[in-house]
Amino acid sequence: MPTFAAKFKLIALDRKIRVGAVSYLNTKPLLYGIKNSPIIREISLVTEYPSRIADMLLTDEIDIGLVPVSIIHNMNEYHFNTRFCIGCDGPVASVCLFSERPLEEVEKVLLDYQSRTSVALVEILFQKHWKINPLFEPAGPDFISRIGGSTAAVVIGDRALDLRSFAAYVYDLGEAWKLMTGLPFVFAAWISNKSLDPGWVERFDRANAFGLQNIQEVIKNEPTHSIDLYSYFTDFLSYELNDEKRKGLNLFLDMLPDKQ
Repeated sequence: MPTFAAKFKLIALDRKIRVGAVSYLNTKPLLYGIKNSPIIREISLVTEYPSRIADMLLTDEIDIGLVPVSIIHNMNEYHFNTRFCIGCDGPVASVCLFSERPLEEVEKVLLDYQSRTSVALVEILFQKHWKINPLFEPAGPDFISRIGGSTAAVVIGDRALDLRSFAAYVYDLGEAWKLMTGLPFVFAAWISNKSLDPGWVERFDRANAFGLQNIQEVIKNEPTHSIDLYSYFTDFLSYELNDEKRKGLNLFLDMLPDKQ
């Protein structure tokens, strides 16, 4: 315990808390609250795509991150913080499988390099829900251009929102999970690699809540998007980490291999 106490003192007193968040549109309400609350003076904030934030938490480059939940299987120590997450209770709109052909004709699935949880989810859905066995291929930055014929792709975030308007077939992974399990899904949560000061966590929680209480202000600061933002933030996304989401999260983690 003395070693842990010394480490905790460093975090709590000697420097700012290092916070990592996803840079996608879906985090904008939470980031608005953080950036417009006093908590911003207590943190060092970095934004990146999900798998990069996950790597930063694993290598202790940040103390807490809004990270893909599948990262838990790679952590020796983890703590959930705040009442909030990036989740859905049905269609999520920004995490989808895109294809030129119907699902049963898909032979290869390209996996978005920016994702961890979503690519794990699609493999579970193919195995347990759709009962199809395509080839899965990790993909690099240019993978969207390779969608065609029997090759489909998992695309997440803002790029997925743009693709929805002209893709031939769109399979929403949040909707598919709900159909399979009857439960909500949690894509990302505020997870730390060490125990953080409860007082700080409470202040950070209030900052997140402030953003969600000011959705219209968030929208005012955003450019035009291919989806109605109010509907996206309130109908497709569900930010409260409630008991039902925890049930969905635990079921998903139980379905994962030991290491992702």
